[in-house]
Amino acid sequence: MQIYPTMELLGGRCVTLDKGRLESPMLWHVDPVETARGWAAEGASWMHLTDFDAVQGQGNSADLVEEIIRSAGLNVQLAGGMRSREQVTTWIDRGAARVVVGTLAAKQPALVAELAKFYPDQIVLALDIWQGQVMTEGWREAAAMTPEALLQAYEAVPLAGVIVTDIDSDLRDAEASMGVISGLAPHVRAPLIASGVVRGEDDVARLKYIPGIDGALVGRALFRKTATLKALLAQATPGKELRAEFL
Repeated sequence: MQIYPTMELLGGRCVTLDKGRLESPMLWHVDPVETARGWAAEGASWMHLTDFDAVQGQGNSADLVEEIIRSAGLNVQLAGGMRSREQVTTWIDRGAARVVVGTLAAKQPALVAELAKFYPDQIVLALDIWQGQVMTEGWREAAAMTPEALLQAYEAVPLAGVIVTDIDSDLRDAEASMGVISGLAPHVRAPLIASGVVRGEDDVARLKYIPGIDGALVGRALFRKTATLKALLAQATPGKELRAEFL
């Protein structure tokens, strides 16, 4: 299972948000570039990066995002403000290994399907769910479709992955989020990446045995130091099967 250490940027600072509330971010006093380099040094091959300035239609963090992409030493899966073909292609050209689309995927599925075919293994669908509804526009608007219907629309599209976030739980009830995510797993043909459910090693251990889950985003737990990346990566690695030896 792939672990994606996760960084969220706002105004050039590392933050975490409570249910996407941009007005009250929790700030982390760390250097974003050095933090990303540290994750690479600990063995991560991927990271997930969300630019909340781009979500708000601003480009304040664009240079910082590009610096992380070019100097961190790992693959960057980039989310935030991907609302047009031009924004997706620009960031792929600037070195993002994958780009994540949510609002664009709900509103322009034909365009996203075209992009996925043109950029195989580089387009990821973000499926954000609030009380059974698909949310768009930075979790501010409900789309006129169910999560299952959106997944069905992309059943034949060669997506690099699908990130499922249960906004309603938002790390307060990881068990409920795991239930939502595992319930959607049979509807997902692309690799399924769980978001908002990992607080420690035990959560990774449980996720490993849920059929259809291929990865997990982990951000708050790393910044709060309730888990170490090294331990999470070790937990996510398949272990050797134990065999009894008989003489």
